[in-house]
Amino acid sequence: LVGKIAERTRTLKTGDGTKNSDMGPLVTKAHRDKVASYVDAGKAAGATLVVDGRHVQANGGEGGFWLGPTLIDHVTTDMSIYTDEIFGPVLSVVRVNSYDEALDLVNSSAFGNGTAIFTNDGGAARRFQNEIEVGMVGINVPIPVPMAYYSFGGWKNSLFGDTHAHGTEGVHFFTRGKVVTTRWLDPSHGGINLGFPENN
Repeated sequence: LVGKIAERTRTLKTGDGTKNSDMGPLVTKAHRDKVASYVDAGKAAGATLVVDGRHVQANGGEGGFWLGPTLIDHVTTDMSIYTDEIFGPVLSVVRVNSYDEALDLVNSSAFGNGTAIFTNDGGAARRFQNEIEVGMVGINVPIPVPMAYYSFGGWKNSLFGDTHAHGTEGVHFFTRGKVVTTRWLDPSHGGINLGFPENN
C-alpha cells in the first residue's frame, strides 16, 4: 500500500492552481514552516520519510509557500506528527495488526474530524460506522467530507465552538428562530379555555 501511495504521490504537481496543478500553496510562510517542522520531527523520532515534499519545485508559483505531498511511514502514536493536527499535505502511516487495534487507535485520539475504512465486507463497514467516534465517516470514500447541506465538522477537539460549519446547524447559527404555539377551539365549545393543553 505504501509503495502504491508513493508512486501516485510522486505524480502530483504542486503549484499555481490556475496552471494545471494538483496542490496549491499553504496559507502563510509561518504555517508552511510549521508543517515542515512536523516532518522534521517525525523523521528525527524514527519515522521513515518515503516522499519528501519539503523542497518541492512549484509549477509557475514563485513566491508561494510551497510544501509538496509528503508520505511518512512507521509513525508511532507518541510522535508529534501523529498527536497534532498539522493541516498540511502530509500523510502519516501508523501500522496496526488488527481491526480492533485500529479502532482503539482512532477512538483514543483527542481528535475526531474524519476517518475512512476501505472494505468489501458490509458487516465490517457497518461495525465501523457504529463503533468509530468521529464526526465524518467514509466507507470506501477517501475523504469523508459531505456535501454542504450536511454538517461538516468533527467531534472532540476537532470541533471549534458548539456548532458545525455547514448544513442545518450553520443555517441555524445565522437564523433568529421564532416558535409559535396556537390552539383553535371548535366554536361549539362555548367559550375560551385558558388552561394548558392536555391529552385526554
